Amino acid sequence: MKTLVIADDEFFIRRLPPDGRADLLISLGDLPDAVILQAAEKCRCREILAVKGNHDASAPFPAPVRDLHLKCFTFDRVTFGGFCGAWKFKPRGNYLFEQEDVEKLLAGFPPVDVFIAHNSPRGVHDRDDEVHLGFHAFSNHIARTRPKVFLHGHMHRDLETWIGGTRVIGIYGHRFLDLPE
Repeated sequence: MKTLVIADDEFFIRRLPPDGRADLLISLGDLPDAVILQAAEKCRCREILAVKGNHDASAPFPAPVRDLHLKCFTFDRVTFGGFCGAWKFKPRGNYLFEQEDVEKLLAGFPPVDVFIAHNSPRGVHDRDDEVHLGFHAFSNHIARTRPKVFLHGHMHRDLETWIGGTRVIGIYGHRFLDLPE
């Protein structure tokens, strides 16, 4: 299925091709709700899946955006699941988690084909600062459940890495993908 994946840079909307179409929009966080809805309308997406980032407001997503934090959803025979936020790099804020808490929250989370997250797995696409570090729990979850694809934002990088049989894709701005490949 043709998928538009967006994250972290609300100005991507200006760079969307006029003929860009997608069946599904996935937002990986740190984007205004209005931009998510505008992108979905522009690309005529039939479904919108999203997780919140560490810069997002605590209000729920507006309809028809489907929040996938610790939830699963199947679309066109592909199962998606997700996790919001980033590691707790500052004392207060929305969607900030301690490493151990993420491990506990994901302990019973079922396998999915595509896992969407704001943050990356630890050691994958990390940056040399104290803010942009991934979750160990995501690496453990990938090893345990083996999703086909793991999508993340937060790092402000467009990078791809393989962890075993899982394709880990970091998105900054937007990218069209065929999922799962």
